[in-house]
Amino acid sequence: MKKRLVAIALIAVAILGIFTSCEKKEVAVDPNAPVKLTVWCWDPTFNIYAMNEAAKIYAKDHPNVEVEVVETPWEDLQQKLITSLSANTTENLPDIILCQDNAIQKNLQNYPKAFLPLDGKVDLTQFAEFKVNYGEMNGKKYSVPFDNGATATFLRRDIIEAAGLKIEDFNDITWDRFNELGKIVKEKTGHALISYVGNEPDCIMIMLQSCGVWMFDESGKPYIANNDVLKKAVSIYAQMIKDGTCETVTDWNAYVASINSGSVAGTINGCWMVGSICAQADQAGKWAIVNTPKISNVPSAVNYSNQGGSSWMVMANSKNPDVAMDFLGSTFGGSKELYETILPSSGAIATWLPAASSTVYDQPNAFFGNQKIYKDIVEYSGKIPQVKYGAFNYEARDAIGVAMADILSGKKTIDEAMKDAQKNIEFLMGY
Repeated sequence: MKKRLVAIALIAVAILGIFTSCEKKEVAVDPNAPVKLTVWCWDPTFNIYAMNEAAKIYAKDHPNVEVEVVETPWEDLQQKLITSLSANTTENLPDIILCQDNAIQKNLQNYPKAFLPLDGKVDLTQFAEFKVNYGEMNGKKYSVPFDNGATATFLRRDIIEAAGLKIEDFNDITWDRFNELGKIVKEKTGHALISYVGNEPDCIMIMLQSCGVWMFDESGKPYIANNDVLKKAVSIYAQMIKDGTCETVTDWNAYVASINSGSVAGTINGCWMVGSICAQADQAGKWAIVNTPKISNVPSAVNYSNQGGSSWMVMANSKNPDVAMDFLGSTFGGSKELYETILPSSGAIATWLPAASSTVYDQPNAFFGNQKIYKDIVEYSGKIPQVKYGAFNYEARDAIGVAMADILSGKKTIDEAMKDAQKNIEFLMGY
């Protein structure tokens, strides 16, 4: 009797399971249900502007999808990311983040389950290969490339000419010659030639990459103390500050303000600076660009470099990962309209290859005296030496920043500061 009751009970459970299973299969997800994607990125005139324009384009065919962009300075974004992932509290993280290219490998290696692979979801074959490789790990690709980081020398034509010089004087030159011209500009006009954030080694990094040299060797080991190219870069940068050619400021906002206010005659940075420069409407027509200075007596040095550049990544905690991937694939990885919209006002030069065929790239830019700056920058980008950033790139950058502070204050010589920087990175890496 007991066996019979057990059998009946099992049949009942099975029948209930069938009905339950059928019920689940009949439930369909409403493709028109409201979806909200949250994005963290920085720079209102560049990244945030581009993301908002992408949202408008996507909304044409997906009116149910809302994209909320939260302005998050890069340093804050990275710190929030590390804090949340380390504590395994991901509920407050966004669906999509913008990540600087030279930090992608570190984040992937430290938190391999935090990001979703995009293979089969976004056609990454349509992007410049070197940018895609930044986001590859263990055969999978995790990032949608965004902006081109090719550097340019941005100059105020009116200030340069007031010093009795021409814009052409700054093209295809060495850093030594650049400093000589800077001293002339300072003497004649009272303006420093360029500015940088004092505790950031951006200028040094630009010099290094233009030589195809980095802070790590081919095997990934720290290459600082015996890096003669790095020492030359540090020496040049320190000399420009001493001579008044380069003005140092306290932070990023002060850096942009020094350019927009005209307290300096220009800047050397990634082409994404176009957006910040063009924000000062009363300077229209006064700007021009040339290529980047190179270090003299270094055979591998060229007049082209890279600074920054970033890519979009989808977080594994996203409640709508398929929508997030489709959004990125349909816009940053599939919309020529997007790049034609954001290029003129922000200078967001694509690494999505089909965009380069747009006639917009060949248009004169009135803000830069009708110079075809986008065509020039695309040409620059094809000549940039590639380097391997590695997982400890930011720690090495910080170490160089500390070393520069010690050198400029007279606390240490260049050799002493570089040896200490080497030791600090070796300690962090466990050497």
